[in-house]
Amino acid sequence: MLTERQNKILKSIVERYIKSPNPVGSKVISKEINCSSATVRNEMGELERLGLLEKTHTSSGRVPSEAGYRYYVDNLMELKKMNAEDMLKLQIVFRNQQLALSDVITKSLQVISDMMNYTTVVLGAKSHENLLKQVEVIPIDEENLTVIIVTDKGHVEHKNIKLQDVSLEEVRKTVGLINNLISGTPIDEVGNKLEFEIKPIIGNYVKQHEQLYNAFYNVFTDFTNQEINIMGRHKMLEQPEFSSNIEKIKTVFNKLEDQEIIKNIEEDNDNNIKVYIGNENNIDSDVTVIQTKFKKGNEEGTIAIIGPKRMEYDRVVGLLEYMKENIER
Repeated sequence: MLTERQNKILKSIVERYIKSPNPVGSKVISKEINCSSATVRNEMGELERLGLLEKTHTSSGRVPSEAGYRYYVDNLMELKKMNAEDMLKLQIVFRNQQLALSDVITKSLQVISDMMNYTTVVLGAKSHENLLKQVEVIPIDEENLTVIIVTDKGHVEHKNIKLQDVSLEEVRKTVGLINNLISGTPIDEVGNKLEFEIKPIIGNYVKQHEQLYNAFYNVFTDFTNQEINIMGRHKMLEQPEFSSNIEKIKTVFNKLEDQEIIKNIEEDNDNNIKVYIGNENNIDSDVTVIQTKFKKGNEEGTIAIIGPKRMEYDRVVGLLEYMKENIER
């Protein structure tokens, strides 16, 4: 357990280093806590011995270690209230009643990415509890049409598809076959139903059966697969710890492109905001992932913010709390 003075020194070093990635010396801390430089140096040495601070080779100052950030988040961090400008930017998105929930989440995370210069992620959950109610089609022109999928819980998705030399009558026959045979099927089982119940017989009803089957199979596959949106990948380039290290940037970018790695962000089922610092996350030891789950009606998923370990933890946690509250309202 740290003393009150050690807590003040560690908190000051972490917050100063977050603002500017330069080692923090004893002189600046001594003025802040009204204590001699010698005393602060001794305390910094003890915090280093405890593994909470690290000494760089280029300066006599100290920087937080991974354990130091963890201690700060768990014991010292005070959530920062959102300023009026940040709140207004997000309220404009949340109050736009013309946007679907998925668009609201994506746009608000884009706003946060631009505000913070961090990467943001949203993972939409699979629809295990939704049953297929019906499929509808709306012609756009001779080759393009919109497929609308409606579930029993009122969830609606649409996707545009392109068909060549297929009549609208053939399309309607296919839709009728799907509605008659697999309506009431759980959405995540529709792919199997199409494969084993529709595919063997569709040729008896429509001429262009192969093209139509593939088109509708792809629509349902896209609908049931987990949706991943990543905003601001390039923001990592704007962080000093990465901008001068091309190999590190390549490594992080490659991991952000790996869907399996990103999907693992949501493995924790806890509904609270979680902070994974450095080696605690599965992306990279030099980044932090702060995430939370959301649920509104039958829609649920995970939102996350990814940045350097030198992240504005107090501000990011406050932003995620605000987002979660507005999504679930």
